[in-house]
Amino acid sequence: MSAPEPAANLLTSRHRRRKDMSMVTPDIRAKAEVCYGDETCREKIISLLTEKGLPSGLITVLEEIEEYRYIKDTGFVSLKHKSKGKDHRFDKVAVCYDNEVTAYFEPNRIRNLTGVKAKEFLIWITLSEIYVSGDNPAALITFKTPAGFSKSFPLSSFSFKDEEEANEVLEAKIGKLKG
Repeated sequence: MSAPEPAANLLTSRHRRRKDMSMVTPDIRAKAEVCYGDETCREKIISLLTEKGLPSGLITVLEEIEEYRYIKDTGFVSLKHKSKGKDHRFDKVAVCYDNEVTAYFEPNRIRNLTGVKAKEFLIWITLSEIYVSGDNPAALITFKTPAGFSKSFPLSSFSFKDEEEANEVLEAKIGKLKG
């Protein structure tokens, strides 16, 4: 019988295995519309969020988006960006994005979400679904966990007030990359 593998090696091999795992299979890669570069990817995701009735600021806070993949038939989206574990504070919630975010987009809904966590009571909680109820200014956006717990916030907390504000955020992020 061989000696058990040291804990440090076990953690390292698990970490490597997890790092290599991706929701983007070769089949998805072949079918997807692909864009590269922060500015182009950001424009595509803002357009998709708007088209699906979701707030424009929801995912666009990611910095240095490297790759955007979208399969129109299924609504599958994959975003890769350089900064792992990048968190952003919205008006009422802190959200952390992994370096790869995947999801299926539907009208007013994002389901099977991976790579996004929200902070609640000092604990980071994995999110699996985001949906918008109603299309009036008082509409709510709800974040749901894999365990079925959910919390709702005003939709305005995640939207840019106007196109000018969206452009300012985009220009600031591009300026950071260049400078």
